[in-house]
Amino acid sequence: MRTQLVTIHDVARAAGVSPATVSRVFNGGKVTPARALSVQEAAAALGFAPNRVARSLRKQRSSVIALIIPDIENPFFTSLARGVEDAAQRTSLSVVLCNSDEDTDKERRYLEVALGEQMAGVIVAAASQGETDLGPLTDRRVPVVAVDRRPRDAEVDAVRVDNHHGGEVATRHLLAAGYHRIACITGPEGASTSEERLAGHRTALRAAQGGPAAADDTYVRHADFRVDGGRAAMRELLALPEPPDAVFVANNLMTIGVLDALREAGRTPPEVGVLSFGDVPWASLVRPSLTAVELPSYELGRTAADLLLQRMDGSVSPVQTVVLRTKLQVRESTAGPART
Repeated sequence: MRTQLVTIHDVARAAGVSPATVSRVFNGGKVTPARALSVQEAAAALGFAPNRVARSLRKQRSSVIALIIPDIENPFFTSLARGVEDAAQRTSLSVVLCNSDEDTDKERRYLEVALGEQMAGVIVAAASQGETDLGPLTDRRVPVVAVDRRPRDAEVDAVRVDNHHGGEVATRHLLAAGYHRIACITGPEGASTSEERLAGHRTALRAAQGGPAAADDTYVRHADFRVDGGRAAMRELLALPEPPDAVFVANNLMTIGVLDALREAGRTPPEVGVLSFGDVPWASLVRPSLTAVELPSYELGRTAADLLLQRMDGSVSPVQTVVLRTKLQVRESTAGPART
């Protein structure tokens, strides 16, 4: 005896919606949560499973999206990836995670794979503001969302943090705590996040000019957003004739290196204030606890995935940029310099 095939029209009748709505639910389109739930419940009751192979052939694209990040070991990007995956899973999309290692050649190869495999879309945290080229994807109308870092001149949707504001708030806090010679260890030159966080730091110093906090690039160092880079930069700063009495570190991994360099030199926070751009789970557990700019990393990933799904569905037209705010978590490492 043949079993009758359950079709999309059967699911639509059972859910009380149109076949087009059922299609949007299973193809990642924009549907209200209530309707999506109704369709999913009806599909489960009827034993309906969408033919993903046939759907991919019709659309000439797979049901896979690529997420390209620059450093898989950084907890910030781990949390961001979780946000992307959770959002994608709700619409039956799979996520391929690619680690560019801050290497534009490696990143380019991943972008070529995404294009060659006809992936449904790409979310990318660019390795370089100036060198990352998304043109081959946009020319072929592959939906792309830039997350955290946006390549220069790329006309794509973007989700990023207000890095300038976060850097400015961080340095203003150090000034208010009584520190005078405030250094900034930022990331590679040319990376948008590096430049924006440094610009925010400089804005705060300029606002305080006329006093001891006048902006001075003697205390600025560019590093590689990694532990060794932060350590090397802090060693250089400590070797200055007048070393800084506080440091704003532009990411969490470099902060680990900074703390290690201070330990080597027999210095500890808050004697030398340390403020990290990017919170970490252990920040409140170390002693002294670490003041940090908290980044909405999970929300960045989730928002990027939602925006990509809207672009894939054709429900957004002009290029969009979503900017999320940071939050300063004040702890013991910036309690102020020792008073004598």
